[in-house]
Amino acid sequence: MPAPQTAAARRRGGRWIDEWDPEDESFWEREGRHVARRNLVYSVISEHIGFSVWSMFSVLTLFMGDEYGIDPAGKFFLVATASLVGACLRIPYGFAVARFGGRNWTIISASMLLLPTVALLVVMEPGTSYGTFMVVAVLTGVGGANFASSMTNINSFYPLRLKGWALGMNAGGGNIGVAVVQLVGLLIIAVAGEGRPRLMLMVYVPLIVLATVLSVRFMDNLGPVRNDTGAAREAAADGHTWIMSFLYIGTFGSFIGYSFAFGLVLQNQFDRTPLQAAAVTFVGPLLGSLIRPVGGHLADRYGGARVTLVNFAMMIAASTVILTASMRESLALFTVGFVILFVLTGLGNGSTYKMIPGIYRAKADAMGLTGEAANVYARRLSGASMAIIGAVGALGGVGINLALRQSFLSVGSGTGAFVVFLCYYAVCFAVTWAVYLRRSAGATAADDPVEGSRASQPAYAGV
Repeated sequence: MPAPQTAAARRRGGRWIDEWDPEDESFWEREGRHVARRNLVYSVISEHIGFSVWSMFSVLTLFMGDEYGIDPAGKFFLVATASLVGACLRIPYGFAVARFGGRNWTIISASMLLLPTVALLVVMEPGTSYGTFMVVAVLTGVGGANFASSMTNINSFYPLRLKGWALGMNAGGGNIGVAVVQLVGLLIIAVAGEGRPRLMLMVYVPLIVLATVLSVRFMDNLGPVRNDTGAAREAAADGHTWIMSFLYIGTFGSFIGYSFAFGLVLQNQFDRTPLQAAAVTFVGPLLGSLIRPVGGHLADRYGGARVTLVNFAMMIAASTVILTASMRESLALFTVGFVILFVLTGLGNGSTYKMIPGIYRAKADAMGLTGEAANVYARRLSGASMAIIGAVGALGGVGINLALRQSFLSVGSGTGAFVVFLCYYAVCFAVTWAVYLRRSAGATAADDPVEGSRASQPAYAGV
């Protein structure tokens, strides 16, 4: 139900809440919790469908047999294009929340999903040129951009102590859209065959309309969240933004990159049919999405940096299994290793995103800010940095698909790419330890390679 009129003054003809302080426990228990949870639910719905649209080509390529005239390298390039555009659009989408309001931008971004879906409905048939498919792959990128605006919006609704859980639920509910669209594709291939890709698109058009209507009816804008170009500049100039972007490439970039590419690898390296590939590809994204809130919850409890460090160590181990399976051409071992790696990307997605608001709250404390001033600083910087981190992290999906494309062109398998991925996770492990866990509680900023100030700073192990 709508927020009470006393707390949500209606202005500019929309649903605006002019006073919002989730760190005030009495306000939170009285009404904040209910408003935040309602907005979280409908944010998840729109983001979920956005992820499904973004990953459409990961499923549609399974329908694209020899009659389409597109080789494996061309298919990898299609999904890489969708990933690249989605990543680049995340920055303007992230800042659009403060400019237009979270509810208003969710309505706009949800309705824009109709553009690529209807376009695919028109062109998805043999004989369509590769250039046309590339244009539509560009359009599907709007689905990936929804993540940035959704996360920035929900970050503002929740208190710091619950951000890990809330951001994990929001992102996990969105991420699972990848698995759901793959399940829909599997069902259509199993029931109607490989020649009916338009059936999947017909499913999503009414769902997009429904998500838009629900956003109109039930979501709110937060008045205290203002477009702040100063925050964007500060976030872009802060070393932590780029360090966290690097780590997020390793977690989310892996999740989305593997989600797009897994089915193609199964088809082209292990000679799976479209039905056989589709029967497996959804499992990893499904588990990785479901586990993301657990990663956020563990980060709330034990600290995001600690959870992230352990997670990267396990990703190194899982990548070793995948590399071994690829060299031995063992489908069973390869599949098990990839499913485990998907689960770990989900855990890491939750823990790394929890680190972001914690880092800026620690910086606020180190600056001597207290109370609402500290909350405002942490909220504005973490919101601005999330837009950048989400965008750069998503570029990892582009890198994974381009690396796999080159590996298949060079050696006829994904083995070369898997070596690169393993090495990247090893570097992420080292960076997490060196920047966020190496220093003791008595560390100073003079010891901090990011800050470079001699003012006393807390350790970041608890972020």
